Amino acid sequence: MPADHYLDFAATSALRPPEVADAVADFLRDCGATPGRGSHHRALDAGRMVFRTRRALARLLGLHEEPGQVVFGAHATQAINTVLGSLDPGQVLVVTDLDHNAVLRPAHHLAGAGIEVRRVAADPRGVLDTESLERALDGADLLTVNAASNVLGSRLPVGEIAQRARSAGARVLVDTAQTAGHLVDDLTGVDYVAVTGHKGLLGPQGVGALWIREGAPIRPLLRGGTGGNSLDREMPPALPDRLEAGTLNAPGIAGLAAGIDWLEREGVAAIHRRLSVLRLRLHDGLAGVAGVRVLSPRDPAGAPIVTAVSDRLDPGALAHGLDRRFGVQTRSGHHCAPEVHRLLGTTRTGAVRFSLGWCSTEADVDRAVEGVEALTAFPERSVPR
Repeated sequence: MPADHYLDFAATSALRPPEVADAVADFLRDCGATPGRGSHHRALDAGRMVFRTRRALARLLGLHEEPGQVVFGAHATQAINTVLGSLDPGQVLVVTDLDHNAVLRPAHHLAGAGIEVRRVAADPRGVLDTESLERALDGADLLTVNAASNVLGSRLPVGEIAQRARSAGARVLVDTAQTAGHLVDDLTGVDYVAVTGHKGLLGPQGVGALWIREGAPIRPLLRGGTGGNSLDREMPPALPDRLEAGTLNAPGIAGLAAGIDWLEREGVAAIHRRLSVLRLRLHDGLAGVAGVRVLSPRDPAGAPIVTAVSDRLDPGALAHGLDRRFGVQTRSGHHCAPEVHRLLGTTRTGAVRFSLGWCSTEADVDRAVEGVEALTAFPERSVPR
């Protein structure tokens, strides 16, 4: 196989700082206990680690650091489902064309259970239609918005959108799956923030979080043991216990803590500046290849994602050839965002997404461009036998 050039960070940070794996191994070797399950020193050490990680995550995201407002779970999808599942029949949910299936599929289910679902239109650049947003917010209860499109990398003005929603009387849920750890988001005025740990935050798979503004309504998605109040039939009223039924993924949280520590040392803003330069290099390089159409806008403020199609080679074949012949790992398909591909006119074919991360280099970018150019120039030779 050729040298490894990983450009699929929007799916997961398969490459992580070594401190992350070390933290997981250290926790399993030196502690290994479940937080909140006992008063012995191992359980207490695990509890302290989780407490510190709650605060560190809120601090990194620029949110209020009251630890109880950060609830851990398996991923951002669980966080989103928890918030959407707190709506009642007759209430109004507003989603957007740019949302991930983590929002759209629960919304589809809720539409059949008495929730009115409205969708805000967007354009192929990843910009929401202001008039459509204003109409949808009239009488709405909850707006979901992703901080950046996972297909285009387009960054949304979350603070401005949240202000519009709050003025209309709607609460706001922000999906930060493509920005947490990559960008400094303006989360002023939001009510819920869904977080995944395994992308820009550099943690392992299987850990995510939900930040909840104090007083914002929320119901448990899961019910079960919390380590305390065991005689009560109902889930505890106080956060985070109210939403953390079952055993927390403490090794994953330890790895997430190490990822956050690394990001705090390096600085999220500094990482974004470096990746913005690489993103433009990748965008312009792909745009210069004959027959390639770059779908992502040329925006240095966006998430480090560049998505493209070729009129000479199917996206699946292009991604396969990049991997097998050039060592460039990307993701082809529809990226769990069907409405975005409808806007782009790529519903039939999908597209190839190149996404950068903490350790991406000019060599990775240049190899990707080289590979696309070679494969699309001679499509009949694109995939090795």
